[in-house]
Amino acid sequence: MRLNIIFMQTPNLPLRALLALLLLSPALLAQDKKEGPIQDNSFLVEEAYNQEAGVVQHISTFSRNQDSKDWVYTFTQEWPVGGITHQLSYTLPWQQLRSLNGSPAFGDVLVNYRYQLLGDGEAKVAISPRFSVILPTGKESLGYGKGAVGYQAMVPVSWVLSESLVAHSNVGFTLTPSAKNQAGDKATTHDLTLGQSFIWLVNSRFNVMLEAVHTRGEAVLAPGQVQNQNSTFISPGIRWAYNFPSGLQIVPGIAVPLGVGSSRGEKAIFLYLSFEHPFMKVK
Repeated sequence: MRLNIIFMQTPNLPLRALLALLLLSPALLAQDKKEGPIQDNSFLVEEAYNQEAGVVQHISTFSRNQDSKDWVYTFTQEWPVGGITHQLSYTLPWQQLRSLNGSPAFGDVLVNYRYQLLGDGEAKVAISPRFSVILPTGKESLGYGKGAVGYQAMVPVSWVLSESLVAHSNVGFTLTPSAKNQAGDKATTHDLTLGQSFIWLVNSRFNVMLEAVHTRGEAVLAPGQVQNQNSTFISPGIRWAYNFPSGLQIVPGIAVPLGVGSSRGEKAIFLYLSFEHPFMKVK
């Protein structure tokens, strides 16, 4: 899942890397369509498919800012609870904000619960609301967290538009009572996230992706006062899968978030790697 994304800038490298991967992927494009499509987590937008019974997923993401040298690594692990209906997961962020003269450190950790309200991986429409508790494990004095427990709700909806096109829509809200800034001032912050993606299923092992995310956030300015922080990114990307007889599926991916509107001129590189495999036999 894509949680509290921090976008990074990089000049021509992301576009060159993306083009190189597209040029080097003829073997992936030649795969037949007998296998099911990739139903992994998208990069910036959540897909509404919970983990199947007995299958766990380990997800790593990495992003880096060339100008400031800021970078963020996240690790997410998703576990089914009994079956597809209930899912628990957590997200651990490790980052370095050189722009704030910071050393590598943890950010705020998320503990997540998702409920498969409608559909599954074979349905035309799937809905899987998520509720998260954000733990203040990052040091707000260094700008690595909000210094207070936060609460996040997200509603992902997945739509199968055709045999080769799938769309995913997200609406999310985050509330952080008594959030702190680096000076220790407190205020309650409210963040809204809107996301939309379209996934072209070139074949069962190769996808071309286009995602868009808008965030209207708040940061503590002074005691009881906040300031708006808006961002909008459009992100083309690709992902591909390696499937093994053991049931292990490895999905690497790369995307290039590009700022539009108030974020115009910003560019990012986003790297993704997922391992999904059975951890028990299901009757």
